[in-house]
Amino acid sequence: MSSQTWNPTDYGQNARFVTNLGAGVLDLLASKPGERILDLGCGDGVLTKKMQDAGCQVVGVDSSPEFIEAAQKLGLDARLMDGQALTFNEEFDAVFSNAALHWMKDQTKVIEGIWRALKPGGRFVAEMGGEGNLAQIEAALRAVLQKHGLGNLRTDANFYPSPEEYRTLLEKQGFKAISLDHFPRPTPLPKDMKTWLVTFRKSVFDAMDPALRSGILDEVQEALRPTHCDTQGHWTADYVRLRFSAFKLR
Repeated sequence: MSSQTWNPTDYGQNARFVTNLGAGVLDLLASKPGERILDLGCGDGVLTKKMQDAGCQVVGVDSSPEFIEAAQKLGLDARLMDGQALTFNEEFDAVFSNAALHWMKDQTKVIEGIWRALKPGGRFVAEMGGEGNLAQIEAALRAVLQKHGLGNLRTDANFYPSPEEYRTLLEKQGFKAISLDHFPRPTPLPKDMKTWLVTFRKSVFDAMDPALRSGILDEVQEALRPTHCDTQGHWTADYVRLRFSAFKLR
């Protein structure tokens, strides 16, 4: 998994749009009461609880102890587990994931684990960052880090595949891909770009001299202001998503 760490309180304040925008992939899942569902990368459990409230038997897994604690406080069956090392065996009617897969670098192991977790004929429905996701933000961050001699800090924590690339991974495992939709989704941010950066690129800023952080955050934000901030001061992130549905062939 990524070295990114999460604070559930900060996430709820600064990143709730991630779960709010999960409605589309929940619709694609089309869960039915009584189905047993694995929520892979469940975060703080907000979407997990929606599935449970709809009558599903849901298990949430995440690699963040803080997120698991938050999800358990919602009364959920939430378990600390690396998505690249799932331990389930033909237990689930569906595996669901929203905005989590792109944090998992070894997608072969992820997909193998999902395959094992699903019952024959089970479905894998997810949304993740797709090719081109956050390209402008990442370029601005890398340029400022390079300027300050910090080009060694890794900003490529994520895996953003094209539809063709992910279809190949799915089909290699034996899944039949039913749909793969790749689309831009410019996303309004609740606060400014600096807040987004310290929430979603926390590992980068934690790794640098604290004395440099404020100045670098300011520089990246100002570099992005012409393209990512409107005249009223509202910020937007250049998200691109890959949403898909696939079935485990019997």
